[in-house]
Amino acid sequence: MPDNIIEVKNVSKSFKKYKRGDSFFDAFKSLFHREFERIHALKNVNFEIKKGEILGYLGPNGAGKSTMIKLMCGILEPDSGTIKALNYTPSKDREKYVKNIGAVFGQKSNLWTDLPAIDTFRLNKEIYKISEHDYKKRLDELVELLDVKEIIKSPVRNLSFGERMKCEFIASLLHNPKILFLDEPTVGVDVVAKQNIRNFIKKINKEFGVTVILTTHDIGDVESLCDRIIILDKGVHVYEGSIPLLKKNYLSYKELIVYFEKETKNIELPNCEVIESEPFKATLRVDILNTSISQAIQNLMEKYKVEDLDIKEESIESIISRIYKSEKK
Repeated sequence: MPDNIIEVKNVSKSFKKYKRGDSFFDAFKSLFHREFERIHALKNVNFEIKKGEILGYLGPNGAGKSTMIKLMCGILEPDSGTIKALNYTPSKDREKYVKNIGAVFGQKSNLWTDLPAIDTFRLNKEIYKISEHDYKKRLDELVELLDVKEIIKSPVRNLSFGERMKCEFIASLLHNPKILFLDEPTVGVDVVAKQNIRNFIKKINKEFGVTVILTTHDIGDVESLCDRIIILDKGVHVYEGSIPLLKKNYLSYKELIVYFEKETKNIELPNCEVIESEPFKATLRVDILNTSISQAIQNLMEKYKVEDLDIKEESIESIISRIYKSEKK
């Protein structure tokens, strides 16, 4: 498809891992004869990413997310299958391909720690052969967007984590990449800085047309940013679609927070579980697989004197957790 910026077809990747025994004899024997086992990180993975999309690539630790990101960046080569990104094969056309991508890793810095961030920016200007005019224009845009005019002049080691992450974004975007890979970009960041980073990601996606591939464990990032998500578990894709579709297909309950006109005890309703109870308030978990929320409310109103109520959906985090668990059975 012409609007696909990345196409992954039947990709598998495995690694050889040294197999070590527990005993001293096993350790001694390994000096002369080592045994290895094959770890399958990815198994026949297929997906496409459209130009201008923000895709959430999710999964528990060890699911294969980092391996897939490294394959899409061209750092690794698949054992089988093909990856096409911007009409390049990332691992084979790496020199040309990397000029069109950027990466921000929350746990790994691209900045020189002992130098001001502006020095890293100048270095990147030379590495990517950015003209003086384009460099200044792009830098001024990004500095203004992130409000870091003074910050970029301070040594990176003196910056807060949130300030450093803003500078990481600038370093990764100076050469005007078409694709941006983000690995846990808000990990360890306070609430205000986290929201600022999310707003910035939305802005560069909308204003600069950057396609964003995001891996995260922060469900707030997913709900706030992603057009679509892919869930990976044990190297296999277990879900692909939008968040509304995820809720529609996997939502199993809703909660009713009920406020009573008078003190109410021993609440009993069909297909409802009382998970919290106070004299004038209760939280009920409604099994929406067996009854509708409207029917539950009707049953509640017929039996009890209700002053007010609120409806709360199951969290995305809980839904994804159930998908993980069901795949492990």
